Amino acid sequence: MKKGLIMAVALLASGSVFAATDHYILRDGNHVQHLKVTKLGNEYNVTADVDFEPNPDEVGKHACSAQISGDAKAAGENELVLKKHIEGEARSCTVKVHLTPNGAKLDQSEECNYFAAGICHFSSDGKELLKIK
Repeated sequence: MKKGLIMAVALLASGSVFAATDHYILRDGNHVQHLKVTKLGNEYNVTADVDFEPNPDEVGKHACSAQISGDAKAAGENELVLKKHIEGEARSCTVKVHLTPNGAKLDQSEECNYFAAGICHFSSDGKELLKIK
């Protein structure tokens, strides 16, 4: 019985894969962007969410929040690509995540306006979301 239990634990330990999750954040005036990247083995899951309140120069604009998440593909050593199909359409939103040692930058395709309308957007406009340690 003891031998079987030890073998089962050893088998579980040898086959287990540890998940690593990194969080990134950018606050730009009243705009807040959050990125969560989870790596499980060679697979990635990315969640990007935004909460935008209008900045003083965005008079007449409305507050908005948006989120997109799903499995991402590695497109290089430091780049991930998240594609989210737009339901009922033949198009997809693409968010490219460029990872750096201290953060991440995001670029989105035009189709992402379906998920993030108004002043909301997933692109970081060349600014870096800082990695939370």
